[in-house]
Amino acid sequence: MFKVTPNPPDTDPTSPSTADIKATPRTPGSLFTVDPKVDTETLMVYLVETLASVDVMVHQLVDHLDGGSRNALLGISNSVMLAEITANRVLDQIDPPE
Repeated sequence: MFKVTPNPPDTDPTSPSTADIKATPRTPGSLFTVDPKVDTETLMVYLVETLASVDVMVHQLVDHLDGGSRNALLGISNSVMLAEITANRVLDQIDPPE
């Protein structure tokens, strides 16, 4: 049986190659930026609160999944928890508990 295969699409000779794209230096976007004047403690508090929110969202989703997807989400939750513990430790070093 003969199977007809289409020809690959013509490439635009003016489009950059993959090597050109990878060699182009990247400049960070400025759409979402953090104020450079914000102190470290404020940034850490925001980080801890964000991680806690992500953990709550993950746990709400876990209840709706089974099998491998559920296990993957629980793994993500564990990673978030470890990051939260690490961030809290940094906060303790910035402002030691009394």
